[in-house]
Amino acid sequence: MRGTILVFVALLVVVCATEVNHCGTGEKFEDPNQVKITGCDVPPCKLKRRTKASVEQKFVPKQDVESLVNSVNAAVLGVPLPFVGVDGTSACDNIYNLDGTPAGCSLKKDIEYIYKREFPVLQIYPTISMVIHYALMEGNNTVACFEVPAKITN
Repeated sequence: MRGTILVFVALLVVVCATEVNHCGTGEKFEDPNQVKITGCDVPPCKLKRRTKASVEQKFVPKQDVESLVNSVNAAVLGVPLPFVGVDGTSACDNIYNLDGTPAGCSLKKDIEYIYKREFPVLQIYPTISMVIHYALMEGNNTVACFEVPAKITN
């Protein structure tokens, strides 16, 4: 029984929605389940160095999309610093249909998709507070984006 309870609690931590903001406005997402970051339901999200963090975001493109690139940076004292190993990489392999099957790219307008990505919190990241800007881009067009306060910890 105790083991079942521990597994249930662990699952709650993994699937809890994360309170995030729309990029540039500071307004919270209307749907609290739109973005999930492991171990973080209320910001600031604590990202422990030498571990991995997972992000899930539901989104609906406003136009057909042929390719997506991750644009992920941390604003530290107002200066955007890229997340090494994530920023500038293709997002296509991390796009799924709602039934969990891989969608890849191309994406259709007005269809809901889920972006899932796990990334390392590198030892080289300084232990400071920041605002993470996490966007999926097609060229200069933002397809999906959120911002969340975070802190890198030891």
